[in-house]
Amino acid sequence: MKYLKILVLGCAFLFTFNSNAQVQVNVNIGTAPNWGPSGYSDVQYYYLPDIEAYYDIHTSMFIYMNNGIWIRRSYLPSRCRNYDLYGGYKVVLNDYHGHKPYGHFKDHKHKYAKGYKGKSQKNIGMKPGNGNGNHKSPQKIHVKQKSSPVKMKGNGNHGGGHGGGNKGGGNHGGGHGGGKGKH
Repeated sequence: MKYLKILVLGCAFLFTFNSNAQVQVNVNIGTAPNWGPSGYSDVQYYYLPDIEAYYDIHTSMFIYMNNGIWIRRSYLPSRCRNYDLYGGYKVVLNDYHGHKPYGHFKDHKHKYAKGYKGKSQKNIGMKPGNGNGNHKSPQKIHVKQKSSPVKMKGNGNHGGGHGGGNKGGGNHGGGHGGGKGKH
């Protein structure tokens, strides 16, 4: 009887755990980011000319060249840490539906050079706070022993950015993960 109770509780726990995981996965697939341009529903890729990278809406991954190889990551490389996703121009690739948009990189780079601005774009969502969409700005905190605020420098992993990076110890809310966190 005791064995049966444990078995039933174990099955109920596994069922509950699997149900929650399914909901979380299905909610986020294929959703355009808030910084994406509004008015486009059947598109898979954006090209970001200022940083020569792509964004795959279906997988929520950035595609960029790293040491001569195109890679997919949920975050931008550290060289793009100050790039403003909300303010930067996004070329919507309406005419491409494959898995390697970078196969046309030379054409995209030539047609949409750094600094390219096409027709005016409105983002899907609002830019959060005063940050750049990749990281939160440095926070001011008050220390009881001192009367003036102290500015804290982040380690690259705090903020509402696009990322799953966890090199910096913490990883609160995403970020690029390129920080060398201090412990």
